[in-house]
Amino acid sequence: MTLEYKPLTEGKDHMSKVAFCFPGQGALEAGMGRELAEAVPAAMDVYRAGSEASGLDLQKLCFDTPLEELVDTEVQQPALIATSLAILAAIRAEGLEPDVVVGHSVGEFAALASVSAMGTGEAIGFVRERGLAMAEAARLHPGSMAAILGLEDEVVEELCSRIEGVWPANYNCPGQIVVSGENAAVDRLCAEAESIGARRAIKLKVSGAFHSPLVERAAERLRPAIETIRFHDPIAPFMSTVTAHVEPATRFAAILVEQLTAPVRFTQAARELVQDGVTTFVEVGPGNVLSGLIKRIDRSVRAISVNDLASLEKAREVLST
Repeated sequence: MTLEYKPLTEGKDHMSKVAFCFPGQGALEAGMGRELAEAVPAAMDVYRAGSEASGLDLQKLCFDTPLEELVDTEVQQPALIATSLAILAAIRAEGLEPDVVVGHSVGEFAALASVSAMGTGEAIGFVRERGLAMAEAARLHPGSMAAILGLEDEVVEELCSRIEGVWPANYNCPGQIVVSGENAAVDRLCAEAESIGARRAIKLKVSGAFHSPLVERAAERLRPAIETIRFHDPIAPFMSTVTAHVEPATRFAAILVEQLTAPVRFTQAARELVQDGVTTFVEVGPGNVLSGLIKRIDRSVRAISVNDLASLEKAREVLST
């Protein structure tokens, strides 16, 4: 279905734009999406379409499964994207649309589906394959990730350049950068970071060294499938967190391959959006991780999360004024 793009800011100050942002892996909540799906038929339809496309019972996984059973990459990713797109359907049922969209890592698939660049079922089904490919790559080339808190990005980048086998993976916000790589190299970087003043260095509970060359096999496995997707022109601009630029449909396939091994430049992408006039960020998905990051990137903007009926009502009130 093709949707007519009607920006929220139509008729308003052109420097007062709204961005919808879609979270990445780790943004999990017990019973995620259930309340909205039971209240909004269009949201429940997303879970049904996603279940058919992925071969998973997404309603059971998202509504009734304990969080510890959702942590595996190959299950977590389709469950997350389905929930984000179900929440989006509930937001759209209120007549709300973005001026621009952005996604953190796998959240880029939800962002692209949200602007009709690819279908809802297509996005969820492909993310299932992406998760399987990443899990396989992680088994073949074990590694880990760690969040470094309290150091400038440039300092962490310099550490990565000196320690073989570790790379910047996520630029989340000022003072929070995630590194990824071989286990010993990540451990060494954590120790050195704390020795030069990092507030904390926290190993993440992930199954591999994502967003690093260690998962190149996943990119190789998925490239042929991604290149067969017929991407449509987006109905609203898509800001890439691979390049931190608004990108056209002709670039989507390359970006979705590159994002597997490239760092997530969320800080840079959010700053570009603010510079382009975005004053309100709406996090569309479980949790509120991105909203917290955005407030640390730029305290002048408004950031709200939508993941249940109460927050949907709040968003409607805020965005309708």
